Amino acid sequence: MGKLAEAKEILKALGMPKQQYNDRSGYVLLALAGVKEEDSWADASINSLRIVDMMNFMGDHYGKIYKPNSRETIRKESIHQFVAGAIAVSNDDDDERATNSPKYSYRLSDEIVEVLQSYGTDEWEKKLGAWLEQHETLVEQYTQAREMSLIPVVANGQELVFSPGKHNHLQKAIIEDFAPRFAPGAEVLYVGDTKKKDLIKNREKLQELGVRITDHDKLPDVVLYVDEKNWLYFIEAVTSVGPISMKRINEIQAMLEECSCGVVYVTAFLDMSAKNGFKKFIDQIAWETEIWVADNPDHMIHLNGDRFFGPRN
Repeated sequence: MGKLAEAKEILKALGMPKQQYNDRSGYVLLALAGVKEEDSWADASINSLRIVDMMNFMGDHYGKIYKPNSRETIRKESIHQFVAGAIAVSNDDDDERATNSPKYSYRLSDEIVEVLQSYGTDEWEKKLGAWLEQHETLVEQYTQAREMSLIPVVANGQELVFSPGKHNHLQKAIIEDFAPRFAPGAEVLYVGDTKKKDLIKNREKLQELGVRITDHDKLPDVVLYVDEKNWLYFIEAVTSVGPISMKRINEIQAMLEECSCGVVYVTAFLDMSAKNGFKKFIDQIAWETEIWVADNPDHMIHLNGDRFFGPRN
């Protein structure tokens, strides 16, 4: 196995994410350790290097030539992660210097050099294990960050999580704020997720109510059902596109030929802003439908002249 492959194997063992045990990061580790192809990892040492020095090492000893404009890529997609993962440290304490200054230098942390020097020996597993016990790996940090940014939601008595994002924040508001006010006792029959698509999809119940579901049909973002009134709520959560337009109503009604439920169409927004809120889409929303705005949850806007909230069929 060549030194580059070994460097990538080491980075993986140290708990770096997949994007950071690629060739680029492998070369960065070799440069920081001063390890050439003919060297042993026992020769790893601490070297204070600027990004350009690392690039010169890669070219001189591995024939890997990066263009000058690759400097920021190396800094942002390898070095920053090395520092976050306790593999490297900045060797510069000048707080006045710009973060992308070419004068910044970096070196391996003292503890990691011992681990590198043991690679390929009987001490490797012991040294690696001791280091992992003392340091939170970058993979663990990223996993925790993702978990902290997940959006919890209670639907049908279940605790679920949405992926991060404005669209899912709005869907959470529809389930937890809109439904108790305007669809009390509602069951969530469908809600999507920007990452996992179908978070809840009660296909059996939808079909029982006469909603024709195929893999090619696109349900609105949230579908609620109130058994007491036999009402179905088709709700679009709009953060960039997709209000309840006449085209959208026609698409949904094509699924309802055998459905006898009362149908309520709702377009939901996070706010009234002109950028991605109510004001941007008002001329696209169909008459005889409802509008709900999450930052004014107690109120509805009824696009009709003869009646208030309720199904039109």
